[in-house]
Amino acid sequence: MGFGVSIFLITLGAIFKWAIKAHLSGIDLPALGVILMIVGAASFLLQLVLTNRSRGPQNGAEALNDRGNPPEL
Repeated sequence: MGFGVSIFLITLGAIFKWAIKAHLSGIDLPALGVILMIVGAASFLLQLVLTNRSRGPQNGAEALNDRGNPPEL
């Protein structure tokens, strides 16, 4: 899931939790809203971690060799 889907799930969950006042038999809409918000937030955080991880060294950081030391020139 991308960032857009995560934000959509959070928004949809908030609507189910606080905006919809209807009562359906067998479905607890506020609980469903909380579940959607949790899944959306977890997905958003996972996307942040994976995006930052895949970029590699930045800001002048040097690559490290097998021993964890900078390469010798």
